[in-house]
Amino acid sequence: MKFNKLIPELSVTDINKSKYFYVDILNFKIEYEREEDKFIFLSLNESQIMLEQYNGNWLTGKLEYPFGRGINFQFEVDDISFLLNNLSKSNYPIFIKPEENWYRVGEIYTGNREFLVQDPDGYLLRFSRDLGEQSAIIPPIIYIILRY
Repeated sequence: MKFNKLIPELSVTDINKSKYFYVDILNFKIEYEREEDKFIFLSLNESQIMLEQYNGNWLTGKLEYPFGRGINFQFEVDDISFLLNNLSKSNYPIFIKPEENWYRVGEIYTGNREFLVQDPDGYLLRFSRDLGEQSAIIPPIIYIILRY
């Protein structure tokens, strides 16, 4: 297994609840697990994340819901509808409903179809599907109109 250069490790309140959410609902793969440490290493496509039940180590301040304030983790996926269907079947709330967004990167716009959901501890997860690129000369809204 190849490890990414940056792999976030999130403290969670209940490793089993988090495991159910990430693996059973969002379809993350368990790469390995240390049950005695209440730790799991997960992947989704080429993204990697570690979860460990809160144990007091590396505490920089009081942990209170929602965890991870001010950060969101973006995961690029091929199909957001699969995830949305799983979340819906589980009656899991969506934080921001799916929308198409275009972001200027230098002389081009890059597009994503994306939505956001909070995990059981409130960490904000953004799942996006790549929509490609377009020239920054044509604003995205005009491009969308011309495309249809």
